[in-house]
Amino acid sequence: MKLNKLVKTVVSALEDIKARDIKVLDVTNITILFDRMIIASAVSTRQAKALANNVHEKVKAAGGMVYGTEGEQSGEWMLVDLGDILVHVMLPAVRVHYDLEELWTELETAKVKQVAIDQSKNKFVVKSHRPSIKLDSPTRKAKSTKHSQVR
Repeated sequence: MKLNKLVKTVVSALEDIKARDIKVLDVTNITILFDRMIIASAVSTRQAKALANNVHEKVKAAGGMVYGTEGEQSGEWMLVDLGDILVHVMLPAVRVHYDLEELWTELETAKVKQVAIDQSKNKFVVKSHRPSIKLDSPTRKAKSTKHSQVR
């Protein structure tokens, strides 16, 4: 099944059961494991389970593959693995807590690196736009010391 058709099938299945705040993220530049991540909210665990089940059924009926479903026991966070797409159905509190949209946006930003050419040495130097954290920094030691005293 083509990716666009699969995305439309999933979104339609989520809309059928009244999912809230549906987001489709293109993660092709971040990971090779899947191309899209679809995140939706449910108002209850019962609705979350119904949404995941409806996605499963609609994708199968459209000729797609469902590789697995997780989270049936609690229903607070359901995951449906469709290979090229991961579908997350979450209760609002869980969605706010894990904030997958922000996490994946940060990963996209972190992936961008600046490449400079050092002509004197005739080589490329890759520089990240984010500062790296030194393990031996004073603040790091203070945190670990404080943490060990709490124990």
